[in-house]
Amino acid sequence: MSLQKSENSFNHLALDDFARLSSAATEISSVALGGRVLSVSDDFFAEAFHLLLVEPAPSLKGQYGPKGALFSGWESRRHNPTYDWCIIQLGISGFILGFDIDTSHFNGNEAPQASVQALFTTEAEDLLPEDERWVELLPKVDLGPNSRHLFTIPPTDKAYSHVKLNMYPDGGIARFRVYGLVSPIFPPLTESFDLASVYAGGRTVQVSDQHFGIGSNLVLPGRGRDMRDGWETRRSRVAGHRDWAIVKLGAPGFLEQLEIDTANFMGNFPESAEVHATSCPHDIPEVTEDAWVQILRRTRLGPHRRHYFQLENIDDTVFTHIRVTIHPDGGIKRVRVYGKRARANEDEITVAESVAAPEPTLSKPLTNGVDHGDKSPLVASVVGKTIPAVPLTPEGFAAFGNVVQAYNTPEAAPRGIKVTGANQGSAVKYHALAPVKQNYPVDTGAKTALSVYRASPIDATIGETFDVRLLERHPCTNQAFFPLGAGVDVSEYALERQGRAYLVITALNGSDDRPDLSTLRAFVASAAQGVVYDTAIWHHPLICLETVSKAISPSLTEGELKPSSRSLILRVWRLRLGDIRWTVRLSNWTQRLVFLVCKSQNSDLVSRLSTIWNLSSFTITLVT
Repeated sequence: MSLQKSENSFNHLALDDFARLSSAATEISSVALGGRVLSVSDDFFAEAFHLLLVEPAPSLKGQYGPKGALFSGWESRRHNPTYDWCIIQLGISGFILGFDIDTSHFNGNEAPQASVQALFTTEAEDLLPEDERWVELLPKVDLGPNSRHLFTIPPTDKAYSHVKLNMYPDGGIARFRVYGLVSPIFPPLTESFDLASVYAGGRTVQVSDQHFGIGSNLVLPGRGRDMRDGWETRRSRVAGHRDWAIVKLGAPGFLEQLEIDTANFMGNFPESAEVHATSCPHDIPEVTEDAWVQILRRTRLGPHRRHYFQLENIDDTVFTHIRVTIHPDGGIKRVRVYGKRARANEDEITVAESVAAPEPTLSKPLTNGVDHGDKSPLVASVVGKTIPAVPLTPEGFAAFGNVVQAYNTPEAAPRGIKVTGANQGSAVKYHALAPVKQNYPVDTGAKTALSVYRASPIDATIGETFDVRLLERHPCTNQAFFPLGAGVDVSEYALERQGRAYLVITALNGSDDRPDLSTLRAFVASAAQGVVYDTAIWHHPLICLETVSKAISPSLTEGELKPSSRSLILRVWRLRLGDIRWTVRLSNWTQRLVFLVCKSQNSDLVSRLSTIWNLSSFTITLVT
């Protein structure tokens, strides 16, 4: 065996100190990141792919297959005169600093010793165990039965893409985890992306509890398979209990919006969550409580869905960490923090550059967050404020009214919603999703009726803009919007194509009986969702956000009054807000809508209409 000896020393870490390893690095070998076994010398009794699974190895005691007892791990034949090996492609290249070699449930057939080698390559090649490029990172170490063995090494001075696990002479290993610092490839500074993603170098550095699922799962890609690859805490029996997880962002940045995903957590999702952010040069923030800024106030969560939130208190502020607090306990699958980097790292690789470069070199990540030795200030790359228009969810819209929709599974309905079978078993009924309200004076002759609006989509294509200049509210009734179906070849009045989405813009009423623009929110609703604005909630009239269909037909619940009482139907305001310009931007790269607020240079944008609430210029911008 050809072997390049490394001068790296190593330490055997006690299991109680595992948090030191998991908080300082990312499990870059995980199958959840795309890690995979490329080749193996022998896995006669148990296949080597088990090594990289996210979940801990279960006991299969008493279970047998055609080749003997079953184990969740890698097990080779007996009597090997040399050694067995397994070549693994890491899920993401990184600077390696530790290993977890786990022999759980292997007792009497565990591998007595093991070592680890590594190399870096960008080529899609068949690596051989005798390749001269293999560098020893962990020398031959002793292993014991049915136990985890944690080893740390000084961080490597170069990134590696592959590792080779050797066991001497044969036997079984249940799980093998490689920990390191991710070498991220960033998008350009002007692009928004998930700053917390493991691919960006984000990692969970501290948690209050991880009894059922570890905190590092929060920053993994995708939505996972089941509850095993999320973060889940113990049940609490103490009033006022809360659990928390701190995530270090992959780069200091300006935050825009947040996503909390409770996929697969249907009976054990948290009741609510809140999020704080701070800036600190250390991996684990050493700051006082008042240095944590609340960017998401405590908000109810629902089961088995992605929740999208607009953030608060983020203007022109650079953050390096977020703290997700759940009340009182439970499970979360993923947390995503969208925003832009504050500045570029020295000698970094961007997405555009990595596509053009035939052999990119990987730069070492910042291990201490912000480089405070640099005297150049961290300033925003855009002027103004960004307000996201996020996908519509019942929890996100709760302050403004109700969302009316069905769910893929009854267990995903919000807590308290009654769900029953209906129509002789051919349907599922979601009861009382929204009330019908009206409080008109008795002498007005008010009645509740349905109206239908056939609305064309906004006349805009990618890169163009569409101005919207009003907010309105109905002081005596709530108001509902429901998309209607297409019905082609069924009726001559049907739409040839049904719109797929519409934009919901809403705000609470302020103390001056005008819209409180600090509460302004925007949501993207699908044609499978209806919204019911609560009484006197400010909102924009229907905006069809569909560039391929010709129309969308929502139904509208409103009051029909005597002519002398028509002023009770709609209350509108006119107010010049200075030179503030509000812009909605649709980005294909991030696949979401955001409001971009910037300075307007034209005073003529003030609307002359007396029947609207003027926002100076409310513009929808569709961009690539």
